[in-house]
Amino acid sequence: MDGLAHDELIAGQLRDLLRRTVRALQDSGARTEALASFEERKAVLGIRRSPVMQPRTRVWRLGVLLLDADGRLYAAGRLTRAVEPGRVTNQSARAEERRDYRRAAFNGRFDEGESVNFDAEPVPLDVASIRSGEGLLALRGDTVMVRWNRQPGDDNLTELGAYLSDRAELLTAPPP
Repeated sequence: MDGLAHDELIAGQLRDLLRRTVRALQDSGARTEALASFEERKAVLGIRRSPVMQPRTRVWRLGVLLLDADGRLYAAGRLTRAVEPGRVTNQSARAEERRDYRRAAFNGRFDEGESVNFDAEPVPLDVASIRSGEGLLALRGDTVMVRWNRQPGDDNLTELGAYLSDRAELLTAPPP
């Protein structure tokens, strides 16, 4: 089998794996979360407006990956909740940053208390990108692997099919 045909076979298997995972999650009624983008808003009449989170799609959180209903993968970024941000406490810059993200989600079009993912990067699903091994997915032989820990090295790789299956099972039937 030549290289191009081999790459097409791997890409087809990956698409099929993602379709099966989506179908299983949909059939089980697994809980989805919002995927949003954090956007600064332009000032109006010189009055600065606070940033807001804009809804993009719904995703299932599968460990380091987010999966949408169209079979697209995203590297999990940051997570907040759409809740009343509370008052300024000035305890630390990090605490105020988290409060600002909660405010942006609260001011977005999300249900109160909803989990909102943002800063999530699309995961390239083409075989050339996977073969490079620079992102979350890597190719070892004919097997697509996922880097479940961002530390370098092959010790942090596991087979993508098994990883998605385990994570989907945890999402659909969490341990007691």
